[in-house]
Parts: sequence; structure tokens; C-alpha cells
Amino acid sequence: MKEAICYTAEELVSLGKDQIPSEMISNTHLIYSSPATLAFNSPGAEGFGVKRAALAVPDSVMLLVAPGCCGRNTSAISEMKAYHHRYFYLMMDETDLVTGRHLKVIPEAVEEVCNSLAVKPAVVMICITCVDALLGTDMERVCRKAEERTGVRVRPCYMYALTREGRKPPMVHVRQSIYSLLEKRERVSTTVNILGFFAPLHDDCELYQLLRQAGVKKINEISRCRNYEEFTEMAEANFNLILNPETRFAAEDLQEKLGMPSVELTRLYQTDRIHRQYEAFAAALGTSFDDAEQKNAAEEAVARFKDRYPDAVFAIGETINANPFELALAMTRYGFKVSEIYGTLAPEFYVYINKLAALSPDTKIYSNLEPTMLYYDCSTSEATMTLGRDAEYYHPDCPNVPWNTDRQPFGYEAVRALFDEMYRVMQSKEAQGQ
Repeated sequence: MKEAICYTAEELVSLGKDQIPSEMISNTHLIYSSPATLAFNSPGAEGFGVKRAALAVPDSVMLLVAPGCCGRNTSAISEMKAYHHRYFYLMMDETDLVTGRHLKVIPEAVEEVCNSLAVKPAVVMICITCVDALLGTDMERVCRKAEERTGVRVRPCYMYALTREGRKPPMVHVRQSIYSLLEKRERVSTTVNILGFFAPLHDDCELYQLLRQAGVKKINEISRCRNYEEFTEMAEANFNLILNPETRFAAEDLQEKLGMPSVELTRLYQTDRIHRQYEAFAAALGTSFDDAEQKNAAEEAVARFKDRYPDAVFAIGETINANPFELALAMTRYGFKVSEIYGTLAPEFYVYINKLAALSPDTKIYSNLEPTMLYYDCSTSEATMTLGRDAEYYHPDCPNVPWNTDRQPFGYEAVRALFDEMYRVMQSKEAQGQ
């Protein structure tokens, strides 16, 4: 009988982070393109892939240089109201693929794009695909040629699935391209940048309040910049607050180029760990935070759900605004059972898996990318609720909370909002059953 390959948390810990099974490493086998990986692989899919991310820069447009098959999925994004008239295409034919002839045309195409618009764009992002990765295209040089021809800033972004497993995957590099546009300005001690996401944090996230307690008067997020001039004001920040590790390289670039230091916070769903992280952050700033009210609100939301659904069993996916392994640990520490996790394993996640194995050694961990997931059978699972779209796919009859909106949860607000949404979904499911 064919079965989906999985390992328990205990088995993975016994093997060690340096001996991750090959089935859990995507570049060692064929990839199963599950519902999770459709969003993970395709930059034109749901969420912020390379193409939407690059257009986070206000007043920017994109020239997509690609064969027709690669450019086709962008048409769905261009139909979204926010992206009308922001996507342009330079299609490559077979001769271009063989000779690289298209490279000479790109500066002309950028000029044509700029001239076609009533208002000249502040930036043109040139998006290229795996084809140019294989050709070894020097896009920095091509962008400089386009800038000389048009007088408009031009930056590259790479839609290279081939580099997904590398040191700088596409979503890391696109952040570098975006923030490379910032030029040195006089820094303001009461201004801070929040880096990491392409949509803002929830408005009621306590991080805004805590920063203001520390004397911060202006908090910049690229997603809240209304125009290019406001974006350039991010160069005035006293420091960068990194909330997504994919922004580390961009922050390092800003440190080197602008002398702008950074502090990194991790998105957590364990309230005691959130508190300790805020304490350490406050100490680094030479101050203290009063986070008792927000911490209590989060813990009350956990308690309300636990009182009503103490026997809930979770299956947790990775298409979610959380690290699935950290979230599984949080749920386990709150007293719930986690039967399965669907996630892409990496050595740095063993900080959570080691602790999870001690509390819930039988939790099964699957790789969404493993081809045997074709044979996954939910009838053998104990799960009564799922978190993440991929987990919903594997358990179609369970109540589900997708938890993967563009707007980002963080800190205590993330915990409170997640448990409130879980409570609402379970209540709705019960009402439907009556």
C-alpha cells in the first residue's frame, strides 16, 4: 500500500538537524505541486510573489521579460484594481531563447513603457525568469543601459524558481532590489522602518504602541507609503526593525550603504516568548515596555477557546502567516494536541522541533513537496481543526482557518486574532450542524 511519507517529531530529533531525511528536502527529489506549492512556486499565485512584491514601490511599473508561458499567469494579477496599467510585457521568442537577442531590446522597451504613460513612473522594475538565469544575463548592466536611455530608475527582480533553494531565493533578492532605491539622507532619531512584509501589520498590532512608548514618532512601512517621495523618506530612519528573515540581506545592504542598523524580531505565537522578546528589544533600546494589557488580552482569547474546545486536535500547514513548527509548539504548550504538520523542514526550525518532540513526540511531520503526498489519507488523522489552506486541502471536512491574508498579524495581536477567528469558525460550524 502506498502511503505519504512522514516522520514524527521524535524521529526527526533522534536523527538530528544535520541528518534531515532526503524525503524532507525538496531539491533531492521530484516535487509534488500541492495546493501549498502552487502558491510557493508560482510568483503569480496567491499572496505576494516576486511580481506583486516588486510593485510594492509606490509609483512603479513592471516590464516582464519572458516567454509567453511564463508571462501568462501575470494576467490574473493585472486584472486586480491596484495593478491596472502597471504591468507591461516583452515576450521572448525561440530566437531570443537561443541568442539572447532580447537583451538589446529591453532599454527600448523601457523607454516605450515610460512614453506610453501620462505620468512617467518613478521606477521600472524589470522582471526576468529562469530563461535568463540559464543564459547568465547580467541584468544589472541591462538596467543601467535602460536608466541611461530614459532617466528613470530601473531595477531588476528575478523570478528564478531555480534559485529557490539557494542563498538568495527570489523573495530575498526582490527585497534587496526594492530597498536599494533608498539614497542617503540625514537620519531622524525618532523614525523607525518596519521591514519584512509587503502589506502592513494589522492596525491594532501592539508593536506600534510599544514603539511609541519608546519615543518613536514616525513608523515607516513600505505598504503605507502613498507615493515615491514618502518611500524615499524611509532613508531617514534611525534603525530598521526586521520582522521577516527574508529581509536580512536588504537590511545589511542598508547598514553598509546608509549606516542604518537593524534589530530583528521573530513572529511568535507563545505569549511568554513574545513577552521575553519585547523585554530584550526594550533593553536594546534602553527603555522598558508596558505590554501587560495586550498580553492579558491574548491569553484571555486562548483561555476562551480552550474552555469551549479543550479536546481540539490540530493539523497545521505552511501556507499560513506563521512558522508552522513554532505554531505547533505554541498549540502544544497551550494544552492542545497537534496531530500533523505540513511544512518545509530546515535546520533552523529544530529550535522548535526539539521542544515539540519533548511535549508531543508522536506529532507527524509531512513535506508538502514530497511526491508521496499524492497518497495522503486523512481518514487516519485525529485532526478536528486545520490551520492553513494546505491543511484544509488535506482535510476538506474539518473546520479551517486559512490565516494567510495579505495584512500581517504579529505579536500578542496575532495570538488574540487567531484564537478569536478559530472560535468564530468553530461556533459557525456548530451552528450549521444544528
